[in-house]
Amino acid sequence: MSKWEIPPKGGHMEKPTGIYFQTMNGHQIDERLKENDVIIIPIGSTENHGKNACYGEDTFLVTRLAEQVAQTTGCTVAEPIWYGSHPFHHMGMPGTILVPEEDLAAYLRAIFAGFWNTGFRKMILLNGHGQDYVIPLAIHQFAKKYQVPSIIVGVNWWFIIPEHIRDKKHGGPFETQFVHGDEVETSYSLALFPELIDQKYAEKSTPMKIFPEGHINKSGSAYHDESPIDFWLQVGASAIEVVSTPEGVVGDATLADPEKARPGCYAILDYVEKLINDILKMYPAGKLPPIEAMTMRKKEDIEAVIKGPLNGGRHIYTLGYPT
Repeated sequence: MSKWEIPPKGGHMEKPTGIYFQTMNGHQIDERLKENDVIIIPIGSTENHGKNACYGEDTFLVTRLAEQVAQTTGCTVAEPIWYGSHPFHHMGMPGTILVPEEDLAAYLRAIFAGFWNTGFRKMILLNGHGQDYVIPLAIHQFAKKYQVPSIIVGVNWWFIIPEHIRDKKHGGPFETQFVHGDEVETSYSLALFPELIDQKYAEKSTPMKIFPEGHINKSGSAYHDESPIDFWLQVGASAIEVVSTPEGVVGDATLADPEKARPGCYAILDYVEKLINDILKMYPAGKLPPIEAMTMRKKEDIEAVIKGPLNGGRHIYTLGYPT
């Protein structure tokens, strides 16, 4: 019997339940930072997932997970990033909102700076969408720009559980390989937010084949031993969705079953809980990696921004503005 609640009893975004930063007042945040200064920033997207699934599927996948982890660890969750970057072959699909890579990276850098300045210097970026080529860029650009002690870790939920998202041929629970809006993704959606999925509209699609098999990995990167090139490392191996799979589903959403996703959900939650607890064990609230281990800026400048503008120090933007 797991301690995790799958499916959850609804979400928490607008509720005063002590989970989301934006629903807390200044006193609550001051008190929280004394005990736990980790914040989860869910990063999703708004995109077409077929007639059966909500457009915010990628975002709800990570917010519902983050909420449960916050309840067990005492960390804070930021309201999510609703709009993401997309690979070339997503262009033109109605309902899919494309944000240019450079704009999303800049937006994320600014968010990191704002939370760091507030006191959340340990950030878990819980990603629910195939924008693997943008989030690391934002992390490293932030670090290069400010050079302040911090912990910023990007976590793609599917990287945690490769064995749980594979097909039966490869030891997993699914009939088909994970691609998009399909058996796998819809199963996880049914497990985490069933109230937003209507399976009577579920469809199956047959994507165009325009590249030799065995080279381009599927979503989730669960088959590297057979297909070593990740899907975002190419143009020309995937037909544009609006032509190839206008259903918004790449695969077979009719095969979705929340029971297939339940063990994977438990494994994700167990790992993210462990990650946060391990970080806090090494760096309790208010403690950061040593200044000399992370920057060669003047120690007094770094100490001033760590102290913060309301405690006799300075704000992070004295080191640079988030352009």
